[in-house]
Order: sequence, then C-alpha cells, then structure tokens
Amino acid sequence: MIALLPVSFDLMALRKSVQETLCEIGMLEVDQFPMTERKVVRGGKTCGFYFCLHGPRSVKLTAIADFEQKSLICYGSDGARSVEAELPL
Repeated sequence: MIALLPVSFDLMALRKSVQETLCEIGMLEVDQFPMTERKVVRGGKTCGFYFCLHGPRSVKLTAIADFEQKSLICYGSDGARSVEAELPL
C-alpha cells in the first residue's frame, strides 16, 4: 500500500490494472510482455508512477498514474493519449 494524502493505493492492484489496460490498447496478451515502472517525484514526494509495457518489435505503451489528480492516463505506441480514467481505489 502507498499512503499519500488522505488516500491509500494498492500498488499491486494498480500494476495489474495498468498492465491489462495497456495490453488492451496494444491488442496484446496479458502477462506475456515485461512492464517497467518508475516513481514520479515532485518536491521530494512521490506524486505518481510512470509505467511502460515493452511489447514485441520495440513497441512501447505507457501510462502515468497521477496520485494528486487521482487519474490514469494511457498512451498508445504512437504516443497519442488513448485512455484517461480515474485511479482504481
């Protein structure tokens, strides 16, 4: 669990949700490709996570989980914003 502000997030559930969403966008099978993540830090505090799903033939699908705005923004392999949703709490 990550406790930020008055809200806490289950990081494992967030990872799974992001991976499923990115696989759906890229028409890929879940759990077949590696996903990396990095903390997004602002003012010394973690304010979100950056996720990158590494698909076949150097295809990369990315997502930003913004804890302050409580939003998840996903980008397709062309870099265009394709999904914007509320974070699953």
